[in-house]
Amino acid sequence: MESLNKRRSIRKYADKDVSDELLTRLLKEAERTQTMGNLQLYSVVVTRSEEKKRQLAPAHFNQPMVTGAPVVLTFCADFRRTSRWAEERKAVPGYDNFLSFINAASDALLYTQTFCNLADEEGLGYCYLGTTVYMPKQIIDVLGLPRLVMPIATITLGWPDENPPLSDRLPIESIIHNETYQDYTPALIDRFYSEKESLPENKEFVKINNKETLAQIFTDIRYTKKDNEAMSAGFIEALRQQGFM
Repeated sequence: MESLNKRRSIRKYADKDVSDELLTRLLKEAERTQTMGNLQLYSVVVTRSEEKKRQLAPAHFNQPMVTGAPVVLTFCADFRRTSRWAEERKAVPGYDNFLSFINAASDALLYTQTFCNLADEEGLGYCYLGTTVYMPKQIIDVLGLPRLVMPIATITLGWPDENPPLSDRLPIESIIHNETYQDYTPALIDRFYSEKESLPENKEFVKINNKETLAQIFTDIRYTKKDNEAMSAGFIEALRQQGFM
Protein backbone atom coordinates (compact mmCIF):
# COMPACT_ATOMS: atom_id res chain seq x y z
CA MET A 1 0.00 0.00 0.00
CA GLU A 2 2.02 2.90 -1.37
CA SER A 3 -0.08 5.51 0.45
CA LEU A 4 1.35 4.29 3.78
CA ASN A 5 4.74 5.69 2.81
CA LYS A 6 3.13 9.08 2.18
CA ARG A 7 0.88 9.23 5.23
CA ARG A 8 0.60 12.64 6.87
CA SER A 9 -1.54 13.98 9.67
CA ILE A 10 -3.93 16.48 8.08
CA ARG A 11 -5.19 19.30 10.30
CA LYS A 12 -6.53 21.68 7.63
CA TYR A 13 -9.43 20.64 5.42
CA ALA A 14 -10.92 21.94 2.21
CA ASP A 15 -14.45 23.32 2.20
CA LYS A 16 -15.77 20.15 0.63
CA ASP A 17 -18.17 17.63 2.09
CA VAL A 18 -17.43 13.98 2.74
CA SER A 19 -20.59 12.33 1.44
CA ASP A 20 -22.62 9.92 3.54
CA GLU A 21 -22.30 7.39 0.74
CA LEU A 22 -18.50 7.48 0.74
CA LEU A 23 -18.21 7.46 4.52
CA THR A 24 -20.64 4.56 4.89
CA ARG A 25 -18.82 2.56 2.21
CA LEU A 26 -15.46 2.99 3.93
CA LEU A 27 -16.90 2.13 7.35
CA LYS A 28 -18.53 -0.95 5.84
CA GLU A 29 -15.34 -2.07 4.09
CA ALA A 30 -13.44 -1.61 7.34
CA GLU A 31 -15.69 -4.25 8.92
CA ARG A 32 -13.49 -6.87 7.25
CA THR A 33 -10.80 -6.16 9.83
CA GLN A 34 -9.80 -8.75 12.43
CA THR A 35 -12.08 -9.04 15.45
CA MET A 36 -12.17 -11.19 18.59
CA GLY A 37 -14.60 -14.08 18.25
CA ASN A 38 -16.15 -12.38 15.22
CA LEU A 39 -18.07 -10.19 17.68
CA GLN A 40 -17.06 -6.77 16.29
CA LEU A 41 -16.68 -5.16 19.70
CA TYR A 42 -16.73 -1.59 18.42
CA SER A 43 -19.04 1.22 17.41
CA VAL A 44 -18.35 4.58 15.76
CA VAL A 45 -20.16 7.85 16.42
CA VAL A 46 -20.25 10.15 13.39
CA THR A 47 -20.29 13.84 14.25
CA ARG A 48 -21.15 16.35 11.54
CA SER A 49 -23.09 19.08 13.34
CA GLU A 50 -21.20 22.24 14.26
CA GLU A 51 -22.77 22.26 17.71
CA LYS A 52 -21.63 18.75 18.58
CA LYS A 53 -18.12 19.50 17.31
CA ARG A 54 -17.98 22.54 19.57
CA GLN A 55 -19.10 20.41 22.49
CA LEU A 56 -16.43 17.80 21.75
CA ALA A 57 -13.62 20.31 21.23
CA PRO A 58 -12.76 20.94 24.93
CA ALA A 59 -12.19 17.20 25.46
CA HIS A 60 -9.55 17.42 22.72
CA PHE A 61 -7.84 20.52 24.15
CA ASN A 62 -9.72 22.69 21.62
CA GLN A 63 -7.50 21.63 18.76
CA PRO A 64 -8.84 23.59 15.77
CA MET A 65 -9.24 20.59 13.46
CA VAL A 66 -12.04 19.27 15.69
CA THR A 67 -14.33 22.11 14.63
CA GLY A 68 -12.66 22.64 11.26
CA ALA A 69 -13.08 19.14 9.86
CA PRO A 70 -16.25 18.15 7.98
CA VAL A 71 -16.52 14.96 10.03
CA VAL A 72 -15.34 13.80 13.45
CA LEU A 73 -15.38 10.06 14.09
CA THR A 74 -15.27 8.69 17.63
CA PHE A 75 -14.44 4.99 17.74
CA CYS A 76 -15.66 3.17 20.82
CA ALA A 77 -14.92 -0.07 22.59
CA ASP A 78 -18.44 -1.50 22.69
CA PHE A 79 -19.57 -4.55 24.65
CA ARG A 80 -23.08 -3.17 25.11
CA ARG A 81 -24.40 -4.40 21.77
CA THR A 82 -23.06 -7.92 22.34
CA SER A 83 -24.39 -7.95 25.90
CA ARG A 84 -27.83 -6.80 24.77
CA TRP A 85 -27.84 -9.50 22.09
CA ALA A 86 -27.02 -12.10 24.74
CA GLU A 87 -29.75 -10.85 27.05
CA GLU A 88 -32.34 -10.98 24.26
CA ARG A 89 -31.31 -14.56 23.39
CA LYS A 90 -31.57 -16.25 26.80
CA ALA A 91 -27.83 -15.93 27.47
CA VAL A 92 -26.15 -14.31 30.47
CA PRO A 93 -23.31 -11.93 29.48
CA GLY A 94 -20.27 -11.52 31.71
CA TYR A 95 -18.50 -8.63 30.04
CA ASP A 96 -18.53 -6.01 32.80
CA ASN A 97 -14.81 -6.40 33.55
CA PHE A 98 -11.42 -5.04 32.56
CA LEU A 99 -10.45 -7.92 30.26
CA SER A 100 -13.60 -7.33 28.22
CA PHE A 101 -12.63 -3.67 27.88
CA ILE A 102 -9.17 -4.65 26.63
CA ASN A 103 -10.70 -7.01 24.07
CA ALA A 104 -13.16 -4.38 22.88
CA ALA A 105 -10.49 -1.67 22.82
CA SER A 106 -8.26 -3.89 20.68
CA ASP A 107 -11.14 -4.50 18.28
CA ALA A 108 -11.91 -0.79 18.10
CA LEU A 109 -8.30 0.22 17.42
CA LEU A 110 -7.90 -2.42 14.71
CA TYR A 111 -11.10 -1.17 13.07
CA THR A 112 -9.89 2.42 13.34
CA GLN A 113 -6.60 1.61 11.62
CA THR A 114 -8.29 -0.31 8.82
CA PHE A 115 -10.61 2.63 8.24
CA CYS A 116 -7.63 4.99 8.11
CA ASN A 117 -5.94 2.79 5.50
CA LEU A 118 -9.07 2.89 3.37
CA ALA A 119 -9.39 6.66 3.79
CA ASP A 120 -5.80 7.04 2.56
CA GLU A 121 -6.63 5.12 -0.59
CA GLU A 122 -9.53 7.50 -1.30
CA GLY A 123 -7.31 10.56 -0.94
CA LEU A 124 -9.01 11.69 2.27
CA GLY A 125 -7.02 13.37 5.03
CA TYR A 126 -7.34 12.72 8.72
CA CYS A 127 -5.72 13.35 12.07
CA TYR A 128 -5.65 10.81 14.87
CA LEU A 129 -6.44 12.43 18.23
CA GLY A 130 -4.68 10.76 21.12
CA THR A 131 -6.59 13.09 23.43
CA THR A 132 -9.59 10.73 23.36
CA VAL A 133 -8.29 8.83 26.40
CA TYR A 134 -7.29 11.96 28.30
CA MET A 135 -10.75 13.19 29.26
CA PRO A 136 -13.14 10.41 28.24
CA LYS A 137 -15.93 11.44 30.62
CA GLN A 138 -16.53 14.62 28.63
CA ILE A 139 -16.82 12.62 25.42
CA ILE A 140 -19.10 10.09 27.11
CA ASP A 141 -21.44 12.90 28.20
CA VAL A 142 -21.47 14.73 24.86
CA LEU A 143 -22.10 11.58 22.83
CA GLY A 144 -24.46 9.95 25.32
CA LEU A 145 -22.44 6.74 25.55
CA PRO A 146 -24.23 4.11 27.67
CA ARG A 147 -22.83 1.45 29.98
CA LEU A 148 -20.18 -0.84 28.43
CA VAL A 149 -19.29 1.71 25.74
CA MET A 150 -15.98 3.57 26.06
CA PRO A 151 -14.40 6.10 23.66
CA ILE A 152 -10.99 4.86 22.56
CA ALA A 153 -9.97 6.76 19.41
CA THR A 154 -11.00 9.84 17.46
CA ILE A 155 -10.10 11.03 13.98
CA THR A 156 -10.97 14.24 12.20
CA LEU A 157 -11.73 13.57 8.54
CA GLY A 158 -11.98 15.58 5.34
CA TRP A 159 -10.32 16.47 2.06
CA PRO A 160 -6.80 17.82 2.63
CA ASP A 161 -6.11 21.54 2.34
CA GLU A 162 -2.42 21.23 3.22
CA ASN A 163 0.57 19.05 2.43
CA PRO A 164 2.70 18.94 5.57
CA PRO A 165 6.08 17.18 5.65
CA LEU A 166 6.31 13.56 6.63
CA SER A 167 6.94 12.92 10.31
CA ASP A 168 10.21 11.23 11.19
CA ARG A 169 10.27 7.58 12.23
CA LEU A 170 12.78 5.48 14.16
CA PRO A 171 14.86 3.01 12.13
CA ILE A 172 13.20 -0.37 11.70
CA GLU A 173 15.94 -2.17 13.63
CA SER A 174 14.96 -0.19 16.73
CA ILE A 175 11.61 -1.98 17.02
CA ILE A 176 12.46 -5.53 15.88
CA HIS A 177 13.54 -8.13 18.44
CA ASN A 178 14.54 -11.56 17.13
CA GLU A 179 13.42 -14.53 19.25
CA THR A 180 13.58 -12.68 22.58
CA TYR A 181 13.44 -9.05 23.68
CA GLN A 182 16.86 -7.39 23.50
CA ASP A 183 17.13 -4.51 25.95
CA TYR A 184 18.46 -1.14 24.82
CA THR A 185 22.05 -0.28 25.70
CA PRO A 186 23.29 3.32 25.81
CA ALA A 187 25.03 2.71 22.48
CA LEU A 188 21.82 1.49 20.86
CA ILE A 189 19.85 4.45 22.21
CA ASP A 190 22.45 6.78 20.69
CA ARG A 191 22.24 4.94 17.40
CA PHE A 192 18.46 4.76 17.17
CA TYR A 193 17.68 8.32 18.31
CA SER A 194 20.54 10.30 16.79
CA GLU A 195 18.71 11.12 13.57
CA LYS A 196 15.56 12.27 15.37
CA GLU A 197 17.58 14.40 17.77
CA SER A 198 19.58 15.99 14.99
CA LEU A 199 16.59 17.21 12.97
CA PRO A 200 16.67 21.05 12.81
CA GLU A 201 13.07 21.39 13.95
CA ASN A 202 13.69 19.20 16.99
CA LYS A 203 16.88 21.05 17.90
CA GLU A 204 14.97 24.33 17.68
CA PHE A 205 12.19 22.85 19.81
CA VAL A 206 14.73 22.02 22.52
CA LYS A 207 16.26 25.50 22.31
CA ILE A 208 13.05 27.53 22.55
CA ASN A 209 11.90 25.47 25.53
CA ASN A 210 15.20 25.95 27.35
CA LYS A 211 15.83 22.23 27.63
CA GLU A 212 19.01 20.22 27.34
CA THR A 213 17.66 17.23 25.39
CA LEU A 214 14.70 16.30 23.19
CA ALA A 215 13.71 13.62 25.68
CA GLN A 216 13.12 16.37 28.28
CA ILE A 217 10.53 17.93 25.98
CA PHE A 218 8.46 14.78 26.32
CA THR A 219 9.05 14.11 30.03
CA ASP A 220 8.91 17.70 31.31
CA ILE A 221 6.45 19.40 28.93
CA ARG A 222 4.38 17.16 26.68
CA TYR A 223 3.68 14.02 28.71
CA THR A 224 4.51 14.72 32.33
CA LYS A 225 4.26 12.24 35.18
CA LYS A 226 1.80 14.51 36.98
CA ASP A 227 -0.52 14.78 33.98
CA ASN A 228 -0.25 11.07 33.18
CA GLU A 229 -1.21 10.11 36.72
CA ALA A 230 -4.13 12.54 36.82
CA MET A 231 -5.49 11.41 33.46
CA SER A 232 -4.97 7.76 34.41
CA ALA A 233 -7.18 8.30 37.44
CA GLY A 234 -9.81 9.95 35.26
CA PHE A 235 -9.71 7.13 32.76
CA ILE A 236 -10.08 4.47 35.47
CA GLU A 237 -13.02 6.38 36.92
CA ALA A 238 -14.62 6.51 33.47
CA LEU A 239 -14.13 2.76 33.10
CA ARG A 240 -15.93 2.29 36.43
CA GLN A 241 -18.71 4.61 35.32
CA GLN A 242 -19.15 2.64 32.08
CA GLY A 243 -19.20 -0.70 33.90
CA PHE A 244 -15.84 -2.14 32.89
CA MET A 245 -14.40 -2.22 36.42
